[in-house]
Amino acid sequence: MTTTLARTRTRFAPSPTGFIHLGNIRSALYPWAFARSTGGDFILRIEDTDLERSTQASVDVIIEGMKWLGLDHDEGPFYQMQRMDRYKAVLEELKAGGHVYPCYMSMEELDALREQQMANKEKPRYNGTWRPEPGKTLPAIPEGVKPVLRFKNPQGGSVVWEDKVKGRIEISNDELDDLVIARPDGTPTYNFCVVVDDVDMAITHVIRGDDHVNNTPRQINIFKALGKDTPVYAHLPTVLNEQGEKMSKRNGAKAVTQYRDEGYLPDAMVNYLARLGWSHGDDEIFSRAQFLEWFNLDHLGRSAAQFDEAKLKWVNAQHLKAMADDVLAPLVSAELAKRGITADDRLPAICGLFKDRCDTLLVLADWATAFYNDVIPQADDVAKHITSAVLPALDALAAKLGALAEWSTANVSAAFKEVLAEQGLKMPQLAMPVRVLVMGTPQTPSVDAVLFLCGKEKVLARLTKR
Repeated sequence: MTTTLARTRTRFAPSPTGFIHLGNIRSALYPWAFARSTGGDFILRIEDTDLERSTQASVDVIIEGMKWLGLDHDEGPFYQMQRMDRYKAVLEELKAGGHVYPCYMSMEELDALREQQMANKEKPRYNGTWRPEPGKTLPAIPEGVKPVLRFKNPQGGSVVWEDKVKGRIEISNDELDDLVIARPDGTPTYNFCVVVDDVDMAITHVIRGDDHVNNTPRQINIFKALGKDTPVYAHLPTVLNEQGEKMSKRNGAKAVTQYRDEGYLPDAMVNYLARLGWSHGDDEIFSRAQFLEWFNLDHLGRSAAQFDEAKLKWVNAQHLKAMADDVLAPLVSAELAKRGITADDRLPAICGLFKDRCDTLLVLADWATAFYNDVIPQADDVAKHITSAVLPALDALAAKLGALAEWSTANVSAAFKEVLAEQGLKMPQLAMPVRVLVMGTPQTPSVDAVLFLCGKEKVLARLTKR
């Protein structure tokens, strides 16, 4: 008899309480990659029960960031606030099974209890005053007080799971108090909603940040109370910023969409983020297809990963270099359009010529801009390179270029060689002043290729404008 394995179903469940940063998005990348690499489903879920802090703008940024990175979801987005009726129905199931009880302890009483416990050097926790037990007499129900609902956590024994990152984790039930799973107004709380969602959506693998490790034993016990199998858990180590602090909005983390606006490529971002906590041998640069072919949960790292913007730029540069010119050109064209520049059919060749010198799309667009807009060389470059000694050679070159019947790289190159021979100069002595006048900088790729792409009319105008 063969056993059919359940189809992989993973989820990303952000809270829309601000923009999504790289630390957050890595928690989307790995479950997405695992679903894609196993032929499963990736579900997007919005945990918006924090009514005070949740905003639609934050939801929009989450979806926008994921779309840019190509982290496409198969189902969702599902919103917890739209599922309240379902949560309340499951609460009734738990009540009927004796897993839930009303607790009338006030916040003031709870605070006093915690203070006393801390004074006694005890772990602050609910003491079970309202927990029903055989033979126990409960206090009188206070008038006019709406109770919270607490989950009747098992007593004795342990919660054990094999974490795909952290290995075996065992937590004693005696360490866990009876969790509040519904507020006085009846709205359910986070840990309960998560379990109901994971059950209803048939989630097989929960891949999330290790700040949730403490929630996991509580959630497992709720799964058991509902008579449901628990998913496989993988708790990812924290992503640290360049200062070694946990990456967060408070600590200066940028929104994912800002990297898009700064000219990073989505495939490069996926490549970089993948390596923040996962590895495939010594491979540093890989395509999205390779990542999905190689990805599994067994090679997730256990140590905190540190963000390094210089490394991200290097990875982006490698992806820029590897991109086909005709694929790169539309991306650069979009950046030029933001500057009021309409690109033409020269742009793929411009990209091909300059991409090896660039680490972002914006830098490549800067180079491309010089082919469309006027350039203003730096005064110190002009002073250094446009000297009286080189002016005769510049005039001679302009005359020869102006006389060309056919504008081609080969003919431009030949004109250069003729002038160099006539004037008794070496290539840099002429090429650098030409670059300054034509491109606004002494450093460019092959000067004959640059001049050809710039166009005869523009080159002659710039060479004579001194």
